[in-house]
Amino acid sequence: MGKPETAQCLICGQTKSTRNGTIGEVVRPSLSEFIHKKAPQWDGKSFICFDDLGKFRRDYVKEVLQEEIGELSALDNEVVESLQQHEILSSDISKQFEKKLTFGERLSDTIAAFGGSWTFIIVFSLILLIWIGVNSFILANQAFDPYPYILMNLVLSALAALQAPVIMMSQNRSEARDRLRGENDYKINLKAELEIRHLHEKIDHLLRKQYNRLFEIQQIQIELLEELGQKRRGAQSVPTL
Repeated sequence: MGKPETAQCLICGQTKSTRNGTIGEVVRPSLSEFIHKKAPQWDGKSFICFDDLGKFRRDYVKEVLQEEIGELSALDNEVVESLQQHEILSSDISKQFEKKLTFGERLSDTIAAFGGSWTFIIVFSLILLIWIGVNSFILANQAFDPYPYILMNLVLSALAALQAPVIMMSQNRSEARDRLRGENDYKINLKAELEIRHLHEKIDHLLRKQYNRLFEIQQIQIELLEELGQKRRGAQSVPTL
């Protein structure tokens, strides 16, 4: 196995493997112009390492975003930094959010989930029917809560007073989870848009470069054909003895 080729980065001056960098001809023109503006020694053709290219790319994207949307938010800056580090922004927000919940918050979520289910409605309805049946028919004159069931109304009022804030706490955490999910979706969409724009510019640059090379090759072929034609005409014009 041969030794990997190395090259000197024109920006930082360090010698690195060619796998850890690229030549300037591959860099899209807009980014190459930005690099030349920040580093005048850049000629657009030399070798540049991925570390320096990532830094220039981050600064370039940051400048473009500032021109388009004004002052960058914390989310925008996080996306810009991820472009340099080639990080993946997508993550499971629900799992991360659940890890931070306390025991009381988990308990309130469980109570809210049970209170909004058919199981709770059926069980609670059966308890009310049993309560009414016992006090109206079974115990009759010795009922502990005779009609109009004042004790039952007190229990229902207390249950409703306790259940309402528990459900509100659960809804607040659900809104916080949705907000984090929305922020994560925004970062992913912004990074995807920037990456797609970068790919479009790079492909256009490579296509223009390829067309120029094909045109040069075609010109060389035409010149060769003209030279061959001139030689043939010269050979035919020589008189035979």
